[in-house]
Parts: sequence; C-alpha cells; structure tokens
Amino acid sequence: MTLVAGVDSSTQSCKVVVRDAASGALVRSGRAPHPDGTEVDPAAWRYALANALDDAGGLEDVAAVAVAAQQHGMVCLDEHGAVVRRALLWNDTRSAAAATALIDELGGPGAWAAAVGSVPVASFTVTKLRWLAEHEPEAAARTAAVCLPHDWLTWCLGGAPGIETLVTDRSDASGTGYWSPTDDEYRPDLLERALGHVPLVPAVLAPSERAGTTPDGVVLGPGAGDNAGAALGLGAGPGDVVVSIGTSGVVTAVSPAPVADPSGTVAGFADATGRHLPLVATLNAARVLDAAAALLRVDLDELSRLALSVPAGAEGLVVVPYLEGERTPNRPDATGAVHGLRLATSTPAHLARAAVEGMLCALADGLDAIVRLGVPLERVLLVGGGAASEAVRRLAPAVLGVPVDVPAPGEYVADGAARQAAWVLGGEADPPAWKVGGTVRFEAASTPHVRARYAEVRDLVAARPGAPGAPGG
Repeated sequence: MTLVAGVDSSTQSCKVVVRDAASGALVRSGRAPHPDGTEVDPAAWRYALANALDDAGGLEDVAAVAVAAQQHGMVCLDEHGAVVRRALLWNDTRSAAAATALIDELGGPGAWAAAVGSVPVASFTVTKLRWLAEHEPEAAARTAAVCLPHDWLTWCLGGAPGIETLVTDRSDASGTGYWSPTDDEYRPDLLERALGHVPLVPAVLAPSERAGTTPDGVVLGPGAGDNAGAALGLGAGPGDVVVSIGTSGVVTAVSPAPVADPSGTVAGFADATGRHLPLVATLNAARVLDAAAALLRVDLDELSRLALSVPAGAEGLVVVPYLEGERTPNRPDATGAVHGLRLATSTPAHLARAAVEGMLCALADGLDAIVRLGVPLERVLLVGGGAASEAVRRLAPAVLGVPVDVPAPGEYVADGAARQAAWVLGGEADPPAWKVGGTVRFEAASTPHVRARYAEVRDLVAARPGAPGAPGG
C-alpha cells in the first residue's frame, strides 16, 4: 500500500490525514491546536504541524504530502528567509481602509475585477501589504518575499532552502489580489502599488506539479488554499456548490470559466484542478451558533432543539449576525443586531431560531450572487462544523431554496491535500477517483418570507445613522 498525507493548517488547528493513495481509505490521522488571534507568529503553525504529524504517526512510510491552509494570510520574509513580523490572518480587518484606498486608486471595483477577478477587501493579502507599508514602513522595507501560510509550510517541509524556492498553486495565488486567474500571471504593478516595491513571490505551479521533496525524500505537492482543498476532497465538479460553515461561512462553486464580479460580492478564485472557484465568504458562521448557545446558556444540541421548536421566521425576530464585522457585504466595522423583539418573541427558542436563520440567510445571499453570474447549480453540498447541527441541516434547504447533500463529517480540506499528493505521485491527467461516502440529502419547502424579512432588517441596519457606509457613518 502506498500512503500519502494531507495537511489542513486552518485558523484554529492543524489536521493531518494519512490515506491509501489508490483508494483514499483513511489509515491514520492527527491534529494539534493553533493559537487564537488574527495575528500569529508563523512558527506556531510549524510547531503545530510537527505535533500533528507526530500524532498521525509521522511521514516515515509516506510517499507524498501536500499542504492546504487558510487563505490570504500575509507572511513576510527578509532576504535570508526570516519572518519579518507576525502574520496577519484573513480575518484581521485592520486593512479595511487600505482596501478602500487601493480600490479608488485603480479606478474602482470594476478595474480590480478586470485585473484579478476580485475586488479586494480587508481579507486579501494585497490590502495587508498596503497596511504594512503605511503603518510599519521599516518592516515593509525589510520584506524581500511575500507568501501565504500554505506556501510557507510547504517551504518549511522542503527544508527552507532559500526564498527563491518558494512555490504556491493557482488557488491560493488567486486570493492575494495580485495574481490573475484569467491570465495565470502575477500583477507586479499591483504589488508595487501596495507595498512600495516588488518583493519576490512564489512560483505558481500546475495543479499536479511536484514542489520538490522533504529532506527525507517525501514528494511535496503544490498545496492549495483551504476552500480549493475542500472542493478537491469532496470530489466537487462543475455544477457543484459547496456551502461550508466553519470559522467563516463560505459558498464556492466549481466553474469551468473564470468570473469577474465588479460588485465585489463574488471573488473570482481558481480551484486546485485547473478550473475556477467563484467564492463568497462571510466572517460569521459557526461561531454565530456558539455565541447564541453561550448567550442562552445551552449546548449546541439544545440550541438546535430550541430553534426547531418555533415556526419559520421566528415570528418576525431577526438576527443579523455581523458579530465580528463582515466581509460580505463589506462592513468590517459592523456589529450584530437583533430586530423584532416583542413579548411573544422574547424567548430562548425564538432567538435560537433567528440566529440559525440569520447565519443561513447570509450564506443564501452568497449563493444567489454566484448563480447570478451564470455559474451552473446542480447540487449543494453542506459541510463544516456547523453542518453537524440538526437545525442547520433541516433549515438550510428551506432558507437556501434547494435540497442540500450533507456528507459524513470529515476533514475534507486535509483530504483534498492528500488527494492532490496522490495525484502528484501518480502523474495521471486527473486526480484519483476517491469516493465520498455517507452523504444524506435534506429537503424542505422553501421559506422566501424568511429571506425577505432578513433582507429588510439587513438593509435597515446598513442604513441607520452612524452605520458603516451610511450617510455620516
């Protein structure tokens, strides 16, 4: 049996799976935690990776490994490969003003969509580089190379031989704001506009191209961004939409053609197979459920039971779940809101229902935005930690307006990385055909009144005096 390993270096932890390269059968796994915060020393990721690999039995009998990781994070290196400063993660919103400035300087959202397929928000690496240049000019001047979390970990696994050996893949490069998935090339002019000079950036490898080997001879795959890794792990193809409810909420669709949304709602990313991955991301997803459960002093199972005990729409109670600002819509300084409180709706059950529906409505907005761009929709896959909630599984088809397929719980980002490793090792034209089992379909009558009521409150909140984007706000 030939073994391959896949790594998911996510916001909260590092997971490793070791699988049979031919069948995809799981052989063993491991994990280790990451520190909290939106600013992290990359050394913590390397430490967690080493611990997760140890927990998974190591790489001694593994033929190939690939790393998928959280997108967008800014890792700055000096000319010797030393980390210049702590990495800013995707969910660090301090560069929101930089994003606005960059959009204006290039001529507006349409110019960015045409250039790189996406309109930058605070999540994107390009905005973080502008923030660095403005707020820490000495660190910016020392920055000789810029890479992303998965690039850096792949480089570390290869022995960190020099910054000129850094590599990445199309999926992660497409989330930087300075690489075009349509033209398959970097935009050094945008890099210079952000940082003030053009640093070295990783070479972009083909989906199944080798990225070298570890010092012990284990073949390295090019890796991927986490969303592209999940799509590969799920075996998603054209017509499939993946709705992931984790730390962030993500709606992605595998598309044979690139998209460019001048509104900035949909990011025109690439996937890990040579196709494209239009994506909508929200900052608030599973932690909305956690926050509601904490507020009500119940566990997640009880939150689910409460939510299912009241009618659709929670009798007019709405939760707008912008608990940590929001990326889609782009409201980095927004806060959450509860609207429609009356005596009859001032119950734990109503708040539980409104919290679940609010989170799902935000994701449904993303699904609508992708479909409006002409991306085909044949199947919706619901994954992530939030998909374990019975209320989420049962309410998702009603709010989204389509049936949803829920695969068995799994580490699909790490699985995608492992599948890529097997693909690199095998040298075939397509990735190996691993099966995803245990999928259950959920169906429910559509509840458009829930969406309509949510939209009313969402827009009301945006328009209130002092709100971000409102007059005087």
